[in-house]
Amino acid sequence: MGLLSDSSEVREESGPPSHAPRRPRTRVPRTRAPRTPAPRTARAVRRAAVLHWIAVHALAVAATLFFVLPFVFVLLTSLMSDQQALTRDLTPDTWAWGNYTAVLTDPDFLLWWCNSLLYAGLGTVLTVVSSVPVAYALATFRFRGERLVLTLVVATMMLPPQVLVVPMYLFWARQLDLSGTLWPLIVPLAFGDAFSIFLLRQFLLTIPRDYLDAARVDGCGELRVLLRIVLPLAKPGLAAIALFQFFAAWNDYFGPQIYASENPSAWTLSYGLESFKGVHHTEWNLTMAATVLVTAPVILVFFLAQKAFVEGVTRTGVKG
Repeated sequence: MGLLSDSSEVREESGPPSHAPRRPRTRVPRTRAPRTPAPRTARAVRRAAVLHWIAVHALAVAATLFFVLPFVFVLLTSLMSDQQALTRDLTPDTWAWGNYTAVLTDPDFLLWWCNSLLYAGLGTVLTVVSSVPVAYALATFRFRGERLVLTLVVATMMLPPQVLVVPMYLFWARQLDLSGTLWPLIVPLAFGDAFSIFLLRQFLLTIPRDYLDAARVDGCGELRVLLRIVLPLAKPGLAAIALFQFFAAWNDYFGPQIYASENPSAWTLSYGLESFKGVHHTEWNLTMAATVLVTAPVILVFFLAQKAFVEGVTRTGVKG
Protein backbone atom coordinates (compact mmCIF):
# COMPACT_ATOMS: atom_id res chain seq x y z
CA MET A 1 0.00 0.00 0.00
CA GLY A 2 2.81 2.35 0.78
CA LEU A 3 4.36 1.83 -2.62
CA LEU A 4 1.08 2.48 -4.41
CA SER A 5 0.44 5.67 -2.52
CA ASP A 6 3.94 6.90 -3.24
CA SER A 7 3.59 6.26 -6.95
CA SER A 8 0.21 8.04 -7.09
CA GLU A 9 1.72 11.03 -5.33
CA VAL A 10 4.52 11.16 -7.82
CA ARG A 11 2.00 11.13 -10.70
CA GLU A 12 -0.02 13.91 -9.10
CA GLU A 13 3.06 16.05 -8.61
CA SER A 14 4.26 15.57 -12.18
CA GLY A 15 0.82 16.54 -13.55
CA PRO A 16 -0.67 15.47 -16.85
CA PRO A 17 1.72 14.63 -19.69
CA SER A 18 2.45 17.48 -22.08
CA HIS A 19 1.41 16.98 -25.74
CA ALA A 20 4.27 18.14 -28.06
CA PRO A 21 3.24 19.32 -31.58
CA ARG A 22 3.71 16.65 -34.17
CA ARG A 23 5.90 17.33 -37.18
CA PRO A 24 4.13 17.02 -40.49
CA ARG A 25 5.21 14.04 -42.44
CA THR A 26 6.93 14.81 -45.70
CA ARG A 27 5.88 12.58 -48.48
CA VAL A 28 8.73 11.34 -50.55
CA PRO A 29 7.72 11.29 -54.21
CA ARG A 30 7.90 7.93 -55.74
CA THR A 31 10.41 7.66 -58.51
CA ARG A 32 9.99 5.16 -61.22
CA ALA A 33 12.91 3.52 -62.84
CA PRO A 34 13.32 4.54 -66.50
CA ARG A 35 12.00 2.06 -68.89
CA THR A 36 14.67 0.43 -70.93
CA PRO A 37 13.70 0.08 -74.56
CA ALA A 38 13.15 -3.39 -75.70
CA PRO A 39 16.05 -4.75 -77.68
CA ARG A 40 15.54 -4.57 -81.42
CA THR A 41 15.25 -7.84 -83.11
CA ALA A 42 17.50 -8.84 -85.96
CA ARG A 43 14.56 -8.59 -88.34
CA ALA A 44 13.88 -4.96 -87.35
CA VAL A 45 17.55 -4.09 -87.77
CA ARG A 46 17.61 -5.61 -91.25
CA ARG A 47 14.41 -3.79 -92.20
CA ALA A 48 15.85 -0.44 -91.07
CA ALA A 49 19.08 -1.10 -92.98
CA VAL A 50 17.16 -1.96 -96.14
CA LEU A 51 15.01 1.19 -95.88
CA HIS A 52 18.11 3.33 -95.35
CA TRP A 53 19.80 1.73 -98.38
CA ILE A 54 16.73 2.33 -100.54
CA ALA A 55 16.41 5.98 -99.44
CA VAL A 56 20.10 6.77 -100.04
CA HIS A 57 20.20 5.15 -103.46
CA ALA A 58 16.90 6.70 -104.50
CA LEU A 59 18.26 10.16 -103.72
CA ALA A 60 21.51 9.35 -105.54
CA VAL A 61 19.63 8.16 -108.63
CA ALA A 62 17.37 11.24 -108.58
CA ALA A 63 20.37 13.58 -108.30
CA THR A 64 22.16 11.73 -111.11
CA LEU A 65 19.16 12.00 -113.42
CA PHE A 66 18.78 15.68 -112.55
CA PHE A 67 22.30 16.41 -113.81
CA VAL A 68 22.58 13.83 -116.61
CA LEU A 69 19.27 14.29 -118.42
CA PRO A 70 20.03 17.84 -119.70
CA PHE A 71 23.31 16.62 -121.16
CA VAL A 72 21.54 13.63 -122.76
CA PHE A 73 19.02 16.03 -124.30
CA VAL A 74 21.83 18.18 -125.72
CA LEU A 75 23.59 15.09 -127.07
CA LEU A 76 20.47 13.76 -128.80
CA THR A 77 19.62 17.17 -130.25
CA SER A 78 23.13 17.46 -131.67
CA LEU A 79 22.47 14.34 -133.76
CA MET A 80 19.21 15.62 -135.29
CA SER A 81 18.66 17.38 -138.55
CA ASP A 82 18.07 21.11 -138.67
CA GLN A 83 14.30 20.68 -139.12
CA GLN A 84 13.86 17.97 -136.50
CA ALA A 85 15.77 19.97 -133.89
CA LEU A 86 12.86 22.44 -133.87
CA THR A 87 10.29 19.73 -133.08
CA ARG A 88 9.44 18.02 -129.80
CA ASP A 89 11.08 14.75 -130.78
CA LEU A 90 13.36 13.28 -128.14
CA THR A 91 15.34 10.94 -130.38
CA PRO A 92 16.69 11.62 -133.87
CA ASP A 93 15.11 9.90 -136.83
CA THR A 94 18.47 9.69 -138.56
CA TRP A 95 21.75 10.04 -136.71
CA ALA A 96 23.31 13.15 -138.24
CA TRP A 97 26.98 12.68 -137.36
CA GLY A 98 27.79 15.25 -139.99
CA ASN A 99 26.89 17.98 -137.51
CA TYR A 100 30.13 17.31 -135.64
CA THR A 101 32.07 17.28 -138.89
CA ALA A 102 30.61 20.65 -139.83
CA VAL A 103 31.55 22.14 -136.46
CA LEU A 104 35.09 20.71 -136.38
CA THR A 105 35.86 21.88 -139.91
CA ASP A 106 34.82 25.43 -139.11
CA PRO A 107 38.09 27.45 -138.96
CA ASP A 108 36.67 29.85 -136.39
CA PHE A 109 35.76 26.99 -134.06
CA LEU A 110 39.31 25.58 -134.15
CA LEU A 111 40.70 29.06 -133.47
CA TRP A 112 38.38 29.51 -130.51
CA TRP A 113 39.41 26.09 -129.25
CA CYS A 114 43.07 27.13 -129.27
CA ASN A 115 42.24 30.40 -127.52
CA SER A 116 40.32 28.56 -124.80
CA LEU A 117 43.18 26.11 -124.37
CA LEU A 118 45.67 28.98 -124.10
CA TYR A 119 43.53 30.86 -121.59
CA ALA A 120 42.72 27.82 -119.45
CA GLY A 121 46.10 26.08 -119.67
CA LEU A 122 48.40 29.06 -119.19
CA GLY A 123 46.09 30.58 -116.59
CA THR A 124 46.09 27.35 -114.59
CA VAL A 125 49.90 27.13 -114.61
CA LEU A 126 50.28 30.76 -113.53
CA THR A 127 47.68 30.35 -110.78
CA VAL A 128 49.36 27.30 -109.28
CA VAL A 129 52.89 28.75 -109.47
CA SER A 130 51.91 32.08 -107.92
CA SER A 131 49.57 30.71 -105.25
CA VAL A 132 51.91 28.09 -103.79
CA PRO A 133 54.44 30.47 -102.11
CA VAL A 134 51.71 32.63 -100.59
CA ALA A 135 49.76 29.66 -99.27
CA TYR A 136 52.95 28.10 -97.87
CA ALA A 137 53.87 31.32 -96.05
CA LEU A 138 50.39 31.70 -94.53
CA ALA A 139 50.30 28.06 -93.44
CA THR A 140 53.84 27.75 -92.06
CA PHE A 141 55.14 31.06 -90.75
CA ARG A 142 53.86 33.04 -87.79
CA PHE A 143 54.35 36.78 -88.16
CA ARG A 144 52.72 40.01 -87.09
CA GLY A 145 49.71 40.76 -89.23
CA GLU A 146 49.23 37.16 -90.34
CA ARG A 147 45.52 37.20 -89.54
CA LEU A 148 45.12 40.54 -91.28
CA VAL A 149 46.69 39.21 -94.47
CA LEU A 150 44.48 36.12 -94.38
CA THR A 151 41.42 38.30 -93.77
CA LEU A 152 42.28 40.46 -96.78
CA VAL A 153 42.68 37.36 -98.94
CA VAL A 154 39.27 36.08 -97.86
CA ALA A 155 37.73 39.54 -98.29
CA THR A 156 38.81 39.69 -101.93
CA MET A 157 36.87 36.47 -102.53
CA MET A 158 33.68 38.26 -101.48
CA LEU A 159 34.00 40.93 -104.15
CA PRO A 160 32.04 40.06 -107.30
CA PRO A 161 34.04 40.53 -110.51
CA GLN A 162 31.48 43.04 -111.78
CA VAL A 163 32.62 45.52 -109.14
CA LEU A 164 36.12 45.73 -110.64
CA VAL A 165 35.12 45.77 -114.30
CA VAL A 166 35.33 49.52 -114.91
CA PRO A 167 38.71 50.25 -113.25
CA MET A 168 40.29 47.07 -114.62
CA TYR A 169 39.05 47.76 -118.14
CA LEU A 170 40.32 51.34 -118.03
CA PHE A 171 43.71 50.08 -116.87
CA TRP A 172 44.12 47.31 -119.45
CA ALA A 173 42.43 49.05 -122.39
CA ARG A 174 43.55 52.67 -122.03
CA GLN A 175 46.77 52.47 -120.06
CA LEU A 176 48.25 49.30 -121.60
CA ASP A 177 46.21 49.17 -124.84
CA LEU A 178 45.54 45.42 -124.54
CA SER A 179 41.84 45.40 -125.37
CA GLY A 180 40.85 42.83 -127.97
CA THR A 181 43.21 40.22 -126.49
CA LEU A 182 43.10 37.61 -123.73
CA TRP A 183 46.11 38.98 -121.86
CA PRO A 184 44.01 41.08 -119.45
CA LEU A 185 42.54 37.77 -118.28
CA ILE A 186 45.80 35.78 -118.16
CA VAL A 187 48.36 38.21 -116.73
CA PRO A 188 46.54 38.91 -113.40
CA LEU A 189 46.66 35.19 -112.62
CA ALA A 190 50.45 35.47 -112.34
CA PHE A 191 49.91 37.38 -109.09
CA GLY A 192 47.88 34.69 -107.36
CA ASP A 193 44.23 33.85 -106.96
CA ALA A 194 42.49 34.44 -103.63
CA PHE A 195 40.41 31.27 -103.72
CA SER A 196 43.39 29.12 -104.72
CA ILE A 197 45.54 30.62 -101.97
CA PHE A 198 42.92 30.02 -99.31
CA LEU A 199 42.14 26.47 -100.45
CA LEU A 200 45.80 25.47 -100.70
CA ARG A 201 46.60 27.10 -97.35
CA GLN A 202 43.90 24.99 -95.69
CA PHE A 203 45.37 21.88 -97.29
CA LEU A 204 48.94 22.68 -96.21
CA LEU A 205 47.77 22.97 -92.60
CA THR A 206 47.05 19.22 -92.65
CA ILE A 207 50.71 18.37 -93.33
CA PRO A 208 52.48 17.48 -90.03
CA ARG A 209 55.01 20.13 -89.04
CA ASP A 210 57.35 17.39 -87.84
CA TYR A 211 58.28 16.69 -91.46
CA LEU A 212 59.19 20.31 -92.03
CA ASP A 213 61.15 20.59 -88.78
CA ALA A 214 63.08 17.40 -89.55
CA ALA A 215 64.03 18.75 -92.96
CA ARG A 216 65.19 22.03 -91.43
CA VAL A 217 67.30 20.16 -88.88
CA ASP A 218 68.96 18.28 -91.74
CA GLY A 219 70.00 21.62 -93.22
CA CYS A 220 67.29 22.25 -95.79
CA GLY A 221 66.36 25.83 -96.50
CA GLU A 222 62.78 26.99 -96.89
CA LEU A 223 62.88 26.75 -100.68
CA ARG A 224 64.18 23.20 -100.54
CA VAL A 225 61.60 22.27 -97.89
CA LEU A 226 58.90 23.63 -100.16
CA LEU A 227 60.14 21.81 -103.26
CA ARG A 228 61.23 18.50 -101.71
CA ILE A 229 58.79 18.02 -98.81
CA VAL A 230 55.70 20.18 -99.17
CA LEU A 231 54.92 19.94 -102.89
CA PRO A 232 55.06 16.11 -103.09
CA LEU A 233 52.69 15.90 -100.10
CA ALA A 234 50.43 18.62 -101.51
CA LYS A 235 49.69 16.98 -104.88
CA PRO A 236 45.96 16.50 -104.12
CA GLY A 237 45.63 20.14 -103.08
CA LEU A 238 47.49 21.30 -106.18
CA ALA A 239 45.25 19.16 -108.36
CA ALA A 240 42.17 20.66 -106.73
CA ILE A 241 43.14 24.29 -107.33
CA ALA A 242 44.35 23.45 -110.85
CA LEU A 243 41.02 21.88 -111.76
CA PHE A 244 39.03 24.73 -110.24
CA GLN A 245 41.02 27.29 -112.21
CA PHE A 246 40.89 25.27 -115.44
CA PHE A 247 37.12 24.89 -115.23
CA ALA A 248 36.64 28.56 -114.39
CA ALA A 249 38.77 29.74 -117.32
CA TRP A 250 37.35 27.23 -119.80
CA ASN A 251 33.76 28.20 -118.99
CA ASP A 252 34.42 31.93 -118.60
CA TYR A 253 32.01 34.01 -120.64
CA PHE A 254 32.06 37.34 -118.84
CA GLY A 255 35.80 38.00 -119.19
CA PRO A 256 36.10 37.43 -122.96
CA GLN A 257 32.94 39.45 -123.48
CA ILE A 258 34.51 42.47 -121.76
CA TYR A 259 38.04 42.36 -123.15
CA ALA A 260 37.92 40.35 -126.42
CA SER A 261 34.47 41.00 -127.89
CA GLU A 262 35.79 43.50 -130.46
CA ASN A 263 38.25 40.98 -131.93
CA PRO A 264 36.69 37.69 -133.17
CA SER A 265 40.14 36.10 -133.50
CA ALA A 266 40.55 36.34 -129.71
CA TRP A 267 37.21 34.77 -128.81
CA THR A 268 37.03 31.66 -126.67
CA LEU A 269 34.66 28.73 -127.11
CA SER A 270 32.25 29.87 -124.42
CA TYR A 271 31.86 33.27 -126.07
CA GLY A 272 32.13 32.02 -129.64
CA LEU A 273 29.08 29.80 -129.24
CA GLU A 274 27.02 32.97 -129.27
CA SER A 275 27.87 33.43 -132.94
CA PHE A 276 26.02 30.22 -133.84
CA LYS A 277 22.79 32.12 -133.30
CA GLY A 278 21.70 33.69 -136.55
CA VAL A 279 19.69 36.86 -136.99
CA HIS A 280 16.62 35.11 -138.38
CA HIS A 281 17.38 31.45 -137.76
CA THR A 282 19.45 29.43 -135.29
CA GLU A 283 20.82 26.03 -136.25
CA TRP A 284 20.21 24.32 -132.93
CA ASN A 285 21.69 21.03 -134.06
CA LEU A 286 25.05 22.66 -134.79
CA THR A 287 24.84 24.72 -131.60
CA MET A 288 24.24 21.58 -129.54
CA ALA A 289 27.07 19.75 -131.32
CA ALA A 290 29.43 22.61 -130.49
CA THR A 291 28.18 22.56 -126.90
CA VAL A 292 29.01 18.86 -126.59
CA LEU A 293 32.51 19.48 -127.95
CA VAL A 294 33.00 22.32 -125.47
CA THR A 295 31.81 20.22 -122.53
CA ALA A 296 33.72 17.04 -123.41
CA PRO A 297 37.22 18.24 -122.32
CA VAL A 298 35.91 19.38 -118.94
CA ILE A 299 34.27 16.01 -118.28
CA LEU A 300 37.38 14.14 -119.46
CA VAL A 301 39.76 16.17 -117.28
CA PHE A 302 37.53 15.77 -114.24
CA PHE A 303 37.28 11.98 -114.54
CA LEU A 304 41.03 11.62 -115.07
CA ALA A 305 41.83 13.65 -111.94
CA GLN A 306 38.75 12.76 -109.91
CA LYS A 307 40.60 10.94 -107.12
CA ALA A 308 43.12 13.71 -106.51
CA PHE A 309 40.41 16.36 -106.80
CA VAL A 310 38.13 14.75 -104.20
CA GLU A 311 41.02 14.11 -101.79
CA GLY A 312 42.26 17.67 -102.14
CA VAL A 313 38.84 19.17 -101.42
CA THR A 314 38.03 16.91 -98.46
CA ARG A 315 41.37 17.44 -96.72
CA THR A 316 41.10 21.23 -96.83
CA GLY A 317 38.56 21.20 -93.99
CA VAL A 318 40.47 18.97 -91.57
CA LYS A 319 42.33 21.76 -89.82
CA GLY A 320 41.66 25.48 -89.61
